[in-house]
Amino acid sequence: MLTAFARAFKTPDLRKKLLFTLAIIVVYRIGTNVPIPGVDYRNVQTCIDNAEANSGLFGLVNMFSGGALLQITIFALGIMPYITAAIILQLLTVVIPRLEALKKEGQAGTAKITQYTRYLTVALAILQGTGLVATARSGALFQGCPVASQIVPDQSIFVTITMVITMTAGTAFVMWLGELITDRGIGNGMSILMFISIAATFPSALWAIKEQGSLAGGWIEFGTVMLVGFVMVGLVVFVEQAQRRIPVQYAKRMVGRRSYGGTSTYIPLKVNQAGVIPVIFAASLLYIPALIVQFSNSTAGWATWVEANLANPAATAHIILYFLMIVFFAFFYVAISFNPEEVADNMKKYGGFIPGIRAGRPTAEYLSFVLNRITWPGSLYLGLISLVPTMALAGFGANQNFPFGGTSILIIVGVGLETVRQIESQLQQRNYEGFLR
Repeated sequence: MLTAFARAFKTPDLRKKLLFTLAIIVVYRIGTNVPIPGVDYRNVQTCIDNAEANSGLFGLVNMFSGGALLQITIFALGIMPYITAAIILQLLTVVIPRLEALKKEGQAGTAKITQYTRYLTVALAILQGTGLVATARSGALFQGCPVASQIVPDQSIFVTITMVITMTAGTAFVMWLGELITDRGIGNGMSILMFISIAATFPSALWAIKEQGSLAGGWIEFGTVMLVGFVMVGLVVFVEQAQRRIPVQYAKRMVGRRSYGGTSTYIPLKVNQAGVIPVIFAASLLYIPALIVQFSNSTAGWATWVEANLANPAATAHIILYFLMIVFFAFFYVAISFNPEEVADNMKKYGGFIPGIRAGRPTAEYLSFVLNRITWPGSLYLGLISLVPTMALAGFGANQNFPFGGTSILIIVGVGLETVRQIESQLQQRNYEGFLR
């Protein structure tokens, strides 16, 4: 693999793409450490150093921002508004006929949907930025920190608007950086930035586990966590690469004097067809009741129950509900992202058929049957992987930002495999050996 990287850098155009991607990553990491105006940076660092305050409800968003959210920097919102906007547009494509028609128009329709995604990203950034500023001003961003209410000393309307505009501009700039990587670099830009954000939190999280450990100076806990991490990465790679290949044959047809078709191919159906989307959906919905209680400051019975069960990751109700929601959203997302009837119609249109299955409706029913069967193990796998942070809370006393959590591992492995695959394909185009000899 090291020789493959050396050959990649010896290729002029590929070297330019890799260096350009690295330069964008450096700019992004610098921006995650630049505080926005109106924030007392010393008080922020005091609260971040407070272990109890650093394990609040914002762990997931903070992970996606590379730790910039809790530091309240110009890239505090990170890539999350874009991810949310892209998911919303993808869901609306199934509901709104206009968006569905744009999706079928090809490149022009995709460009229009991308434009809508940008507009929605800016709108969500304004909304989330306003919520983050309000949370920081009220002191709810760092629960348990003695100086949490002094993070924003000047609470005038001018300072508030300035902070919101700065974070919105930061999100737009991050979105632009991601598109630059996609156009002129290697891999999908948004995925690369998400990968960097998550990977940037690993060293500090691992060292915190070592510092909190009690066996052999914390090295036993550290080694155990690293071993668990390697096992999880291997498991995720195995399942993410697993797929059910449905054979498809195309009949020969004559167009003029030329013969078309007569080839055999397959439809690859991944075991984890939904990716990491169900985990994000389930985690986001579980955060909503806890956030409502946090902002309402209610002491009613329902608020006490929410704090004891839904807001506590180690609670039995939280674990069961989280697992069931992941399974449900896995089936839900697969149902809206893969249309068996559309695939069957396209196969019939070009003379394709599955051996032993009649074209048309029987093909659609067969694809739906196979998809439902392989989604079961995929959804259960997602649910079990996502419970690893909960087991870490019980076993190691780690905080909610456990480095080898299900969401982080799924994203890092998925993006890493896709990026390596793209570099390998470009190396093979130039008659070089790829990463896997």
